[in-house]
Amino acid sequence: MSQPEDLEKRELARDHIESIVRDLANDERIIAFSEEEQKRIVRRIDIRLVLTLGSLYCISLLDRTNLGAASVAGMQKELGMNAKNNAYTIVSLVFFITYTIFQAPATILIRKIGPRLFLSAIVLFWGATMIGFGFVPNWPVMAGLRVILGCLEAGFYPGCVYLLSTWYPRFDLQKRNAGFYLIGSMASGWGGILAYGLMQMDGIRGLSGWRWIFIIEGLLTCILGILSYLIIVDFPEQSPKSWNFLNEAEAAFVVARIEHDRSDTFIEPFNLRAYMRNFADSKVWAFAALYMLTTTNSYSIAYFMPIILEDSMGFGVAKAQCLTAPPYVAAAIVMYIQAIYADKLRTRGPLVAGNALLGVLGLSLLAFLKHPAPRYFGVFLATISCNANCPALLTYQSNNVRGQWKRALTSATLVGGGSIGGIIGTTVFRAKDAPNYRPGVEACLIANALIVVIVGLLSIKFHRANKRVDAGGKAIEGLPGFKYTL
Repeated sequence: MSQPEDLEKRELARDHIESIVRDLANDERIIAFSEEEQKRIVRRIDIRLVLTLGSLYCISLLDRTNLGAASVAGMQKELGMNAKNNAYTIVSLVFFITYTIFQAPATILIRKIGPRLFLSAIVLFWGATMIGFGFVPNWPVMAGLRVILGCLEAGFYPGCVYLLSTWYPRFDLQKRNAGFYLIGSMASGWGGILAYGLMQMDGIRGLSGWRWIFIIEGLLTCILGILSYLIIVDFPEQSPKSWNFLNEAEAAFVVARIEHDRSDTFIEPFNLRAYMRNFADSKVWAFAALYMLTTTNSYSIAYFMPIILEDSMGFGVAKAQCLTAPPYVAAAIVMYIQAIYADKLRTRGPLVAGNALLGVLGLSLLAFLKHPAPRYFGVFLATISCNANCPALLTYQSNNVRGQWKRALTSATLVGGGSIGGIIGTTVFRAKDAPNYRPGVEACLIANALIVVIVGLLSIKFHRANKRVDAGGKAIEGLPGFKYTL
């Protein structure tokens, strides 16, 4: 390419970006509100959307990860689970099979049915399933209920990720993803303390304490499912129909912000061939792999931390349940601080790789030292690493795709990768490896190392594509001026 042609293309690209900025400043849907009024609208969205979805995610995590707490409370002994039949691993694993299979169909349904009805219905139904866990006669029945639970929960997390991504511009998103995930991750921490309290109901109505964990948490889920029908909001362009929320002008302001950011608010008609064509995009699978490797760590910690604290570090039942909380509190604080600065600096990949390296350090302390104190500190670092990376990866993916159906697909594949990570996390920690679970810890170490490698490869790919756009070359994601977030 000659120098004059190269210069001309660079000028065209610069002019296009400048025109976007001018359009944003002159859009009547935006300038109809003062800066303070705009902030108030966004604050209302945060409260109604992030807090509601975060609260539901909180109960979702409690319901899918309370097996560890129930195990410490006597579930394995009463249901005949042991190292010979490997029943605990089977019961943990089967959830993720249906959870993975139904991810992609669920994101199509949420777009067709609408978030309010779809999300509230599945929350109510899985709450009823959780109550059933409290009355199972044996572990095969519990495994069957876990299969049903996987079907129902399959649509929730990717649905929430997708819904959040439709409401916020790219560089306002990680704080919201972090807030959503923070509320849920707190559940994983305080869930152990709640479970210990519910264990004290042992003997009431002739039921064991571990059964009451499932029954009470299931009842709470059903109540939240019913309430959420009134509170959950639909997509931005449909939001004036949501109860006591935005009016037409306020909804138009939200839509205008998204249109200027990435021009994909309004959905094109569903076309199966076009939808499936998105599977050919390598970054779709890269993001799914990253999330799979991260959740290999997060699910391993959620399911096995109480057991490792009791069996490997020698803490009693009460201490093992309660000591699960502090690492999650620390993770929540670090996660949100990271999100604030990541949005401000508009950076994603380096943060993900840095967290993975922190996980390598934490897991090394846990695996290769003997004294409980530094090993417990390692649990802190490992918990911070994987939990902080979850909202970071949600945003990394959302920032780098366009189009409603592609966004729905990548939300499903990302979370589907996460569920495969759950399968890995529940199978690499085997009963026969107790009390130190060395193979499981080593698998998590390898997962963190692979995260660093994949982020490095994506960064190279994105940097080259952005340079091509700067030079006036091929547009990214079909939108002139759109650039990848590194």
